[in-house]
Amino acid sequence: MDPSFKQFVEMLHPSFERLMQMVPLKMSALPSRLPEKCIYLLSEGQDHLYVGRTRKLRKRLRQHSIVSAQHNQAVFAFKLARETTGQLAAAYSTAGSRKALCVEPAFADAFRQAKARVRNMDLRFVEEVDPTRQALLEIYASVVLCTRYNDFDTH
Repeated sequence: MDPSFKQFVEMLHPSFERLMQMVPLKMSALPSRLPEKCIYLLSEGQDHLYVGRTRKLRKRLRQHSIVSAQHNQAVFAFKLARETTGQLAAAYSTAGSRKALCVEPAFADAFRQAKARVRNMDLRFVEEVDPTRQALLEIYASVVLCTRYNDFDTH
């Protein structure tokens, strides 16, 4: 392995351990001081669901969960709503598009409920300011925890 990449890889597990040792929080009980640049883990008990990364944690968590968040902001909740409604396949036409789904009453209700579900999830985070280490740590945590709502597919 190239030494320049190896230095990044060697830091992944210690950071992952710090993430997992953190006592989970609820979004409603966030401390006043949060790291801005970090990765975060959303779980329901021991069911680890989603790992994300951000430059502004408080803002990102808000986007995931507020009622007014749109499909392009609350991507995780949107995936949960797709699963709930059985509308899993992406559409590349106006009919069935993300925007069209959001105005369908059943999907809109599922999306609203999914954002509320995200608000109640357990949250852990670990600061990582370097963007390359942050990207690698997100992938590492997702792979190790088998977070089923992460995908690294291109669009």
